[in-house]
Amino acid sequence: MPLRDRKHCQAPILDPEHLLPAKRRLRMAFTVIYFTRLLLSLPKKVLCEHTKLLRSLSYVAIHVDDDAPGRDNLFLINIDQNTLSRMLKEKNHHSLNQLGGVMQVAVILQSDMKEGISGSEADLAHRRDVFGANKYKKRPAKSFLSFVLEALKDTTIIILMVCAILSLAFGIKQHGPKDGWYDGGSIIVAIFLVVVISAVSNFKQSRQFLKLSDESSDIRVQVVRDGRQQNISIFDVVVGDLVSLKIGDQIPADGLFSEGYSLKVDESSMTGESDHVEVNGATNPFLLSGTKVTDGFGFMLVTSVGMNTAWGEMMSSISRNLDEQTPLQARLNKLTAYIGKVGLAVAILVLAVLTIRYFTGNTRDDHGRREYYARQTNVNDVLNSVVDIIAAAVTIVVVAIPEGLPLAVTLTLAYSMKQMMADNALVRKLSACETMGSATTICTDKTGTLTMNQMQVSEFWLGKELTEHSVSTEIEPEFSLLLEEGIALNTAATVNKPHSMSTPEISGSPTEKAILSWAVLDLGMNINDTKHKCEIMYVETFNSEKKRSGVMMRKSNEKAIHTHWKGAAEMILAMCSTYYVKSGELIEMNEEERMQFGAIIHNMAAKSLRCIAFAHKKVIEENKQVSRKLEETGLTLLGLVGLKDPSRTGVRTAVESCKKAKVSVKMITGDNPHTARAIAIECGILNPQDDMDNKAVVEGVEFRNYSPEERIARIDDIRVMARSSPFDKLLMVQCLKEKGHVVAVTGDGTNDAPALKEADIGLSMGIQGTEVAKESSDIIILDDNFTSVVTVLRWGRCVYNNIQKFIQFQLTVNIAALVINFVAAISSGKVPLTAVQLLWVNLIMDTMGALALATEQPTDELMTKSPAGRSEPLITKIMWRNLIAQASYQVVILLILQFKGKSIFGVDEKVKNTLIFNTFVLCQVFNEFNARKLEKRNIFNGIHKNKLFLAIIGITIVLQVMMVELLKRFASTERLSWGQWGACIGIAAISWPIGCAVKCIPVSGKEASGT
Repeated sequence: MPLRDRKHCQAPILDPEHLLPAKRRLRMAFTVIYFTRLLLSLPKKVLCEHTKLLRSLSYVAIHVDDDAPGRDNLFLINIDQNTLSRMLKEKNHHSLNQLGGVMQVAVILQSDMKEGISGSEADLAHRRDVFGANKYKKRPAKSFLSFVLEALKDTTIIILMVCAILSLAFGIKQHGPKDGWYDGGSIIVAIFLVVVISAVSNFKQSRQFLKLSDESSDIRVQVVRDGRQQNISIFDVVVGDLVSLKIGDQIPADGLFSEGYSLKVDESSMTGESDHVEVNGATNPFLLSGTKVTDGFGFMLVTSVGMNTAWGEMMSSISRNLDEQTPLQARLNKLTAYIGKVGLAVAILVLAVLTIRYFTGNTRDDHGRREYYARQTNVNDVLNSVVDIIAAAVTIVVVAIPEGLPLAVTLTLAYSMKQMMADNALVRKLSACETMGSATTICTDKTGTLTMNQMQVSEFWLGKELTEHSVSTEIEPEFSLLLEEGIALNTAATVNKPHSMSTPEISGSPTEKAILSWAVLDLGMNINDTKHKCEIMYVETFNSEKKRSGVMMRKSNEKAIHTHWKGAAEMILAMCSTYYVKSGELIEMNEEERMQFGAIIHNMAAKSLRCIAFAHKKVIEENKQVSRKLEETGLTLLGLVGLKDPSRTGVRTAVESCKKAKVSVKMITGDNPHTARAIAIECGILNPQDDMDNKAVVEGVEFRNYSPEERIARIDDIRVMARSSPFDKLLMVQCLKEKGHVVAVTGDGTNDAPALKEADIGLSMGIQGTEVAKESSDIIILDDNFTSVVTVLRWGRCVYNNIQKFIQFQLTVNIAALVINFVAAISSGKVPLTAVQLLWVNLIMDTMGALALATEQPTDELMTKSPAGRSEPLITKIMWRNLIAQASYQVVILLILQFKGKSIFGVDEKVKNTLIFNTFVLCQVFNEFNARKLEKRNIFNGIHKNKLFLAIIGITIVLQVMMVELLKRFASTERLSWGQWGACIGIAAISWPIGCAVKCIPVSGKEASGT
């Protein structure tokens, strides 16, 4: 019975078998979580008295059995996970103290504060069984039935269903069940096909979006297991893991701070408070899942995962909105609504005209007899005719409303998202796919995007001398020790050497890894031994504004305080007043020597080297009062390091592709102007003749100090911004957008988040990018390569182009169907295309046409056009030219068939209507080829690459033959002769030469974005 449940007058009853001997093995010593320390410190007689301790309701006794003392990990089963979870959620220091502190919790969870857990498969499986996996329950996905119900809720479908049921009822009453069901039954079957195909398509896309959503939430986490740092999926984190945290990381589970410096987290996702919370071992060791690291670095001990965390509980109650509406879909919905209103007006007009003609006796049946005689015509006949008139009018609305447009966008986006994933781009926001096609400017980082992010130390300057080989033998031991301390302590990276003979495993940022590799392998430094001999007092982590990091430390055998700085060479140089030479002598730095050092840095930068400087200052501690502020003046320069990061292969070609596509590429980097300019020339962003005077290269501070008018005037000329801060990047994005550009921005750091959000398309880096940057972006570039950014640009243009193709195709059908039915209804009182036939045409347009045109691959021709930009109309002049030509031809030829078809072919009314229906459908099939190319006359170019297009065309033709030849009663058709089929095909095929001829007509204004 828990102590909190006992009455105050009761004495606690202690079971002797659970009072374990003090000399038992370590894992059995902590069998009672809350009272371990208490039992070791208080005599037994205290436990028998009525003390305040036992009356406190904040103490809970947790019973842990020791049934099998020889089995490892068994006692984990009896740890109260709820207690640990509650302690973290409530940030309860009292509960943590009762457990014995963070160190004691680590022991209880069988983890080591340095080595982590063992990481064996058996250990990991056991921890998941006991504490659960780091996953949260998701709300069930929408079922197929829900998509069917959504499709059935469509107003036009409901009206058609009512008409079909009435037609079915009147038909059976008039002609009997055997023959009377055909008209109403045919409409029901057609509605069923439209609804099912639409539901299947939406269901499949929903499942695909869910899969991509899961992939986007799979974050990589760095943990320490068996003394080695490993990168694992966030879903593989278990209780007891030791997780490494740095700026920009998302905290993967609930846990306790174990060690680190200057660690601050943003808890706004959990608490709503925007202030960053400092985390340390003394006052606030609690770290909550889902929060973000904004400063510092450290390690945390995981105590709760998955549904046992507050983040898991919250995420399980919400679901990602997969019905996200993109800007293009919003524009298309407006277009659909406008066309729908026109269609509705035409349908109402047709309904009125047909009704008036019928009741005034101006309509004839198939035998030429008058259909309506006042007071003589059977009521059933009247009702049947009225139902047919309503069905015809409603069907005109069905065909007029281009419902396939949103479906086409969905299909295009789903297809492109899948293909972009294969091309190393993970889409987080659907709108980015289409917006990327309109991008006019790409602002890109340098490191890791244009370069390989594989840095190596290629130069080391000691004083004003370049040290080539045998660095460790050339420098004095005392100076070597200072340099070793500056490298070993002033870093967030780690060095792990499992065995004395093994190669060291170094983890950290590329810059840190390069410096540590050089120190360990070339200089022979023992980084970990150096760390153990020193006490770190304060750390200032790397800051993208100041571009430096610092550490205050004290050696274990002396009182002096040492400050070490590392960072951008020219900024560290400005803090120094002395420097060391090879002999270990300390030299005062005058202005001439400062300029000489500046020239050395300039020359290194001109060779595309990143210049890093190390500086040191020693201060004697006075009155045992130590300032937490690091010394920033009067430092001694220890040395300069030049890091080489080679450009990625294919980057120059990718930049050239952007230039051909009229897309401006701007490089934004924190490196100095000389390094930035050298890299920009290598990548093709700058030409060698472009120098610093023409303002193609500016520094962030210079750009920042421009007036708003100057920035707007100069923004197009700037191609490289060096020594930039995240604020400078944000400012550039805002200026470009203000000038009308559609801006794509790459970013990887936490401070890049504002610019990524501000940009029209935010592109974060999948390898080096922080979780904050990824969450602020629209697309994640999985391989951090600029070539993949250009691939995204190609796909974006392809998406936009495919949607334009489908709009042209569908509006042609809409206009032709509306005009034909309207003119025929006004003139003859009959519509040549029945409800079932128009539903079939609707099916060809909406689903099959969307599938055929939405899956076109991007072509090189797309990258030779100017971008659509922000103001380009969705339906361009070129599209109107093509659309009007094809629609006019179809209207003219079908009206000729309507009024002269019987005499031309010598057939009756039913065969004539079949000829109109067949010709109309075949015109759409041939026009689908025309829609493949908006401008090019060769419509067959690359058609063999789109197997789905050819398959859909084949399926459409086969089904059309079945509709005409086999499903006569269903489709209200008559069988056609070979000659009649040939005539229909010949008439439809003329749309090809018409399409070719009309593309020779020049169009004024901006070209279409398509090919």
